[in-house]
Amino acid sequence: MTDTARTGGNGDGAAGGGAGSVGIKDVAREAGVSVGTVSNVINQPDRVSPATRRHVQAVIARLGYVRSESARQLRAGRSRIMALLVLDMGNPFFVDVARGAERTARAAGLGVMVCNSDQNPADEADYLSLFAEQRVRGVLVTPADPSGENLRAFRRHGIPSVLVDRVAGDDEAGCSVSVDDVVGGSLAIRHLVATGHRSFAYVSGPAHLQQVRDRREGALLALAEAGLPASALREIPTERLDVASGRDAGSRLLGLADRPTAVFCANDLLALGVLQALYAAGVRVPEDMAIVGYDDIEFAAAATVPLTSVRQPALTLGAKAAELLLEETGEQAADHRHEHVVLQPELVVRRSTLAAR
Repeated sequence: MTDTARTGGNGDGAAGGGAGSVGIKDVAREAGVSVGTVSNVINQPDRVSPATRRHVQAVIARLGYVRSESARQLRAGRSRIMALLVLDMGNPFFVDVARGAERTARAAGLGVMVCNSDQNPADEADYLSLFAEQRVRGVLVTPADPSGENLRAFRRHGIPSVLVDRVAGDDEAGCSVSVDDVVGGSLAIRHLVATGHRSFAYVSGPAHLQQVRDRREGALLALAEAGLPASALREIPTERLDVASGRDAGSRLLGLADRPTAVFCANDLLALGVLQALYAAGVRVPEDMAIVGYDDIEFAAAATVPLTSVRQPALTLGAKAAELLLEETGEQAADHRHEHVVLQPELVVRRSTLAAR
């Protein structure tokens, strides 16, 4: 197959393109060198003399030649693209995960294709099918399908995958990078207990998400440590992890006959929505009700009342996941052993919880 590029001037129909394509043979003919020399200029420039290299590069620029990545991949037997499939690109947390993955990939000469399942298992299945068709180098994925069937089907294609923001189960082949959300949930409630609170709400997300369940487990552990009953934590479930769902949860929270004095939210977007609902109703934060979020996105510190939040190392999460995928698909792949990396969260205290009771 011939590397080609679209231009407006050459109509000799080089192999691999149609009319108006410029191929590597066209560059060689115009430069008066062999096809092998042009190939070396593109792929192994140190093997070509500086004068010849400059001459060929000038011809490449004049003709507008661009090598065909699909052709190169077929010859090399591997893609230079890794895919990243996240739950919600509307959440700044996943934007930071993508940035971390991209930095690592680019340092290795690879690109990242970022896709959004929107927490929908059907969309996840469609994207995984697309990745298989495109024969990407590997996939970083935060699963939306609670059954795991989408990933099991994808792994039959032999393309490596790394779980992001979730620990791999015993039946799952591959690496994983996650944050200890049980610890994170405990950090939130321990802080609220330490500031004098004894009644709490947990604004959660979709119950099938392991992260949501783990944060609740951590909250309950912290209550037990403080000698408080599990009934001191009332759960207010939401269908999504976004601001609109947080506002709805805040309205339900306000409707409780015996309102808790503190609320822990499964992520910062929910916490921002709750804060909006409380502010609109004239409920003071933190004097009447304290709020703790999760993720520590940039907007948490910039809120009307800056949010206390459990910080996840999102950039590190994405970077480490990409690093593991590169190890599994690189020159030393035969020596690769699957790893399950668990990062630690930290509590960032701001004004939304500063008033002791």
